[in-house]
Amino acid sequence: MSAMEKEISPRVNSAMLPNWVNKTVRLTCKLIKFNDGDGRRLTVEAPDGGQVTVHVLKDDVAIADSYLEIIGKVVDPTTIQMLGCISMGNDLGASSSLYPLDFLCSSTFVDMKLVNDTITLIHDERFFGKMFSY
Repeated sequence: MSAMEKEISPRVNSAMLPNWVNKTVRLTCKLIKFNDGDGRRLTVEAPDGGQVTVHVLKDDVAIADSYLEIIGKVVDPTTIQMLGCISMGNDLGASSSLYPLDFLCSSTFVDMKLVNDTITLIHDERFFGKMFSY
C-alpha cells in the first residue's frame, strides 16, 4: 500500500460500508444517540438513512452538534471505529440560501438527500476516474 493510499478516505453511505471493511472512510451523519454511559459508542444516521454504530476512541472528543462527519476505519458493515470527527452544526443547511423555499419541506431531509446523491455519484462507475477519484 502506497503512502497516498493510506491517506485516502472516501465519503460513503451505510450501504457502501461492506465494501470498505478495514479501510478508512468519511461518513457524513446525524447523531441519533449515545449508546452507553461513558459516551464511547454512538448511533448515527447515514445520509442514505441507514444506522451505523461508531466507536469513539478518544476521551477528549466533545460532540455537541447534531451533524458530524466521522473519519474512521470500517470494522464491519455496520460499525466504524472513529479516528476523527468534524462537527457540522445543528441545522445542516437549514439557513442555506440554496433553499429559499425551505419552509415548504424539511431542509435537513433535503440536505442529507443531497449528501447521499453526491456520494452515490462519486462512486458511480460512469463518473469515477473521469470526474472523481479517491
